[in-house]
Amino acid sequence: MTIQGIKETCLYAENLEEVKQFYHNVLEFPIHSYIPGKHAFFVVGNQMLLVFNPKDSSLKKELPAHYGKGPLHLAFEVAANEYQQIKTQLIDKKIVLTASYSWRPGVESFYFEDPAGHVCEIVPEGLWDK
Repeated sequence: MTIQGIKETCLYAENLEEVKQFYHNVLEFPIHSYIPGKHAFFVVGNQMLLVFNPKDSSLKKELPAHYGKGPLHLAFEVAANEYQQIKTQLIDKKIVLTASYSWRPGVESFYFEDPAGHVCEIVPEGLWDK
């Protein structure tokens, strides 16, 4: 058995309009689907970021109900040679960086929160290389 990767990542937020604005207008992810009060789905490279309203998704019957609570974490990978430029662009968009961390010489990442309080991280390509 060979699993090729993770296709979907789910977050949960009650204010989907605020989350939609952030991921689409600030991080510039294309919107795949948006249903007010239910979900906002975004295209991120060849993957999907699914944001569900937990009050709605916890009641699902036709698919397994799922929902989360609290600050979840996800990291977005960027080209190593664009890392600093993207960091500057987010600061220019008034995104407050909450932390940065040096994983090894020459490889750092930085953190910020989305409107729902989820912990977002920007990592350079190669972060997990040996």
